[in-house]
Amino acid sequence: MFYKFVPKLQNFRILKYSKHTIKNKMLENNRIEKIEGIKKAIEPLRQEIINHKVYSIIKDLEDLKIFMQFHVFAVWDFMSLLKTLQNNLTCTSVPWFPKGSADTRYLINEIVVGEEADIDLYGNRKSHFEIYLDAMKQCGASTSQIEVFTKTLNSSENFETAFNEANAPQAARDFVSFTFKIIASKKDYLQSAIFTFGREDLIPSMFIAIINDIHKKFPDEISLFKYYLERHIEVDGGHHSHLALQMTSNLCDKNDAYWKEAELATIESLQMRINLWDGIYQQIVDRKKVPAFEQANHSEKVL
Repeated sequence: MFYKFVPKLQNFRILKYSKHTIKNKMLENNRIEKIEGIKKAIEPLRQEIINHKVYSIIKDLEDLKIFMQFHVFAVWDFMSLLKTLQNNLTCTSVPWFPKGSADTRYLINEIVVGEEADIDLYGNRKSHFEIYLDAMKQCGASTSQIEVFTKTLNSSENFETAFNEANAPQAARDFVSFTFKIIASKKDYLQSAIFTFGREDLIPSMFIAIINDIHKKFPDEISLFKYYLERHIEVDGGHHSHLALQMTSNLCDKNDAYWKEAELATIESLQMRINLWDGIYQQIVDRKKVPAFEQANHSEKVL
């Protein structure tokens, strides 16, 4: 009779389900192990960034302006990296067809919404790049270099021409060039890796304290920058960080070669960040060596 076989059938289903569950658990444990391996490999570089001397040398508004005039290039190319991932992992053309994993599509699209259409201090929808530009203008930092760069790049589609036309700082050129080298590789798992590990929350509490001190002296000049940092920590360092980790994990999956490439690309990405911070530090040091009247003349030329 059929009922005699029902318990055996149920046991088979339970066994099959258990094997599937165990397999998924092993895969998840492997991914966690790989992520922890990358974190361990990059920790010395992360500490070097977090404890970089550039933070402690920022003493006043003029120092902060220099920092922002360099850093804005990194904010811009972050958006380019983000949109590259969206283009590679989802269908952004018509006619539309399903592309890749729905889980990965969800992860990148949610990050894009938060980065490309966030809320500014006044409740308006803006990208993080646009919020940063507003913060620069509020404190009197020159936006001419980044604006000339993006305008020239948009018309010429040539990075070298855009860098030269904008007279972009060498450290910023090198940083952007590395990002676009990864973009040109067309390897989404590398793009995701440097997005996740190379751009995660690296803002030390010391820098936040310095900005808070400057804000007390100049509340009307850096309220937008203070908001940007707070928003960056809240969004990028929290929810988006978890989404990005999951996205990188999905893309590298069970491929050991992908995980190793991701680790090496992340290490190089963090080194480029250190080089950018070194460039900012040196520029601030040089400013402090220049007499005040010469600094004023130089500022007028930049503006």
